Amino acid sequence: MDTARDSDYGAFMEKFLLQPSPSLHQLPLHGLTFAFKDIFDVDGYVTGFGNPDWARTHPAATSTAPAILAVLRGGATCVGKTVTAELAYSINGENKHYGTPTNPCVPDRVPGGSSSGSAVAVGAKLVDFALGTDTGGSVRVPASYCGILGFRPSHDAISTAGVIPLVQSFDTVGWFARDPVILNRVGRVLLQLPDVDLVEPSRIIIAEDCFQHSDIPKDRVTQPLVKSVEKLFGSHLVSRAILEDYVKDKVPSLKQFLNKGNADQESHIPSLEALSSAMRLIIGYEFKNNHGEWINTVKPDLGPGISERVWEALMTTDENLDICHSVKNEARTALIDLFGDFGVLAIPTVLGPPSKLQTDPTISENFCDGTFSLLLIASASGFCQVSIPLGLYDNLPVSISLLATHGSDGFLLNLVETLYDTLKEEVGIVEKMGS
Repeated sequence: MDTARDSDYGAFMEKFLLQPSPSLHQLPLHGLTFAFKDIFDVDGYVTGFGNPDWARTHPAATSTAPAILAVLRGGATCVGKTVTAELAYSINGENKHYGTPTNPCVPDRVPGGSSSGSAVAVGAKLVDFALGTDTGGSVRVPASYCGILGFRPSHDAISTAGVIPLVQSFDTVGWFARDPVILNRVGRVLLQLPDVDLVEPSRIIIAEDCFQHSDIPKDRVTQPLVKSVEKLFGSHLVSRAILEDYVKDKVPSLKQFLNKGNADQESHIPSLEALSSAMRLIIGYEFKNNHGEWINTVKPDLGPGISERVWEALMTTDENLDICHSVKNEARTALIDLFGDFGVLAIPTVLGPPSKLQTDPTISENFCDGTFSLLLIASASGFCQVSIPLGLYDNLPVSISLLATHGSDGFLLNLVETLYDTLKEEVGIVEKMGS
């Protein structure tokens, strides 16, 4: 058993084959293999949700999630289901019951969660792509930590039927790949998009203040992007913004949430922290509505860190919920205005490298607070976001994220495919300069 786990990096819950639909035509995903997070239903299998008590108290699914059917119809072959963090409620990706999948990029560090097994399966080259879900970062974080591409689509762009709900206001079906062409192809199948030529972005906005709070030097992350955009589209496209000031000015309902964080945490951006606080109230409340009754009845065995967060969510009330939704709507409107047509925002995917395995959960969660304030920009607005690997810094993975407005998924997928080779060249240049 352990040898099998070592050979597949502990990524899989279960291996089995689901063959693609037969077709007389050349299908877009023909010849590609995939795996999916243990949160998607497949007819005849119990969906385990990362916890043995959940698996024990739920029957086998009687139908298959539309997202899985879509990629099977697209010609891909499924090779199994992957480990998820318990109840999909962890950004680190550790699982005390089924083992934590081994990060192929940095084996002594967490793989990121909650779609940990799917990211590891792609990063370790066990499959060509994998499906995950992303509510507050569960595709983007493991993609960043494992040094691969991860895409969170526009909210409601892909059906979440047959997927265990976490927080319906933010839940999305996302996916991982190592190759931007495959990332794009999978996206077109899932999003039911035609093949279209690249639309040139109208502007690439660098969120200066967000990069200043990253553990990695700003130029190491932004320079490859800026140079690539200049080469491919021209320097006139690049602009810079202070997101802190913009959000504070344009989202008046945030006032109630400002200054409620830790005053001693200077490293974070107050208005984005306030946005994060408001969104986390929605997350806690909807999670409680979805799973509180089951948790109170079954009292599942939950791992350290997860247990505390789950019980905290169960204490959430609907007080201030209306204001939280006002914040969400105002933030979306403000960001639509900032982006304009075919604008793209660049931010760090995460603010620091993956933490070491078995780090005290309270430390690693505090470490994630600033990262959450960035992750919840896309969650709050419903925009699409892609995390793009940018090599290593101090032998740890580096990434950058690009966001585009709701419904611009095809545009963003094309942009990543167009930028990717030039980005890799520019990363090689900055890595040489730094060595």
